[in-house]
Amino acid sequence: MTRVANSLAVSLRGALFILAVMLVTMSGFAFAQKLNPDGSPNPDASHVSEQQLLKLLPRAEGRIDIPDTKAAVLIQPMGRTWDYFHEVLLHWGAAIVIVGTLALLALAYLVMGRLRIEGGRSGLKIVRFKAIERFSHWLTAVSFVVLGLTGLNITFGKLLLLPMIGPQAFSDLSQIAKYIHNFVSFAFVVGLVLIAVIFIKDNFPAKVDIEWVKKGGGFIKSKHAPAGRFNLGEKAVFWLSLGLGVAVSASGYLLLFPFSVTDIFGMQIAQVVHAVAAVLFVALIMAHIYIGTLGMEGAFEAMGSGEVDVNWAKEHHDQWLAQKLANEPHPIRGAATPAE
Repeated sequence: MTRVANSLAVSLRGALFILAVMLVTMSGFAFAQKLNPDGSPNPDASHVSEQQLLKLLPRAEGRIDIPDTKAAVLIQPMGRTWDYFHEVLLHWGAAIVIVGTLALLALAYLVMGRLRIEGGRSGLKIVRFKAIERFSHWLTAVSFVVLGLTGLNITFGKLLLLPMIGPQAFSDLSQIAKYIHNFVSFAFVVGLVLIAVIFIKDNFPAKVDIEWVKKGGGFIKSKHAPAGRFNLGEKAVFWLSLGLGVAVSASGYLLLFPFSVTDIFGMQIAQVVHAVAAVLFVALIMAHIYIGTLGMEGAFEAMGSGEVDVNWAKEHHDQWLAQKLANEPHPIRGAATPAE
């Protein structure tokens, strides 16, 4: 027993000696790593930057007792990327797109002026849009304007309105605007669906669209551009509006009902898609509004009263006019005859 005890004691002392040597060696390496090449101490030698740490970990989480596991996330690297997009890139990008569109429209008006009816008004009217068609258009248009204004407040409100009206008024206004934005979105979707169902049959490409492009789309006064019910430019507006409308609606409802379908990363993607699509949509509709009001004489009447002047129809949609005259008995009315 004595021999065994002595042997164990020797072995233990040997192990302790080896462990001590290893600790000294490791401390020497650690000390060496904390020195600069010239021998001076380097306090940052063993420092791990926050960015390096975040690259190793997808997120930093704590421990919680509540069922909502999302509340345990302390740091989420993509959140910083999203914040940079929302607070920097979106501000600059949206400002450039919207202000740039306004500048281009102003330039177009200064260069070309308003496109007048070349033959003058005939005094005769023809129905272009029925009541249900105008209803779907105005339902979508009015709800879009409301959504656009309340949405722009989310993006630019802190920069523009807050300094002007103060924190309390801005807080109250933004809260009301957010509720309006949420509930008006349902009207917008209804209008979008109606427009898609009613007008899609007239917005597919046709051979006449090629001739319309060759003739300068009606912007060259010396050339007549033939067109059906909708020309290629109007068809492009329809399909772009439909695509952007679906994008803002789908992403918007993901944001309206957070985490019901996707996680935090999906929410961030949805917000980026919603913001980018909305800004492009605003620019597109600004151009559409310009052409339908200030840019072209007689265009607004189509969605206003539903009737257009016959000479306007001849200049801008001659094939549609010819088809209407051939298929409907007495489609032309006097100027004093009310629409529908």
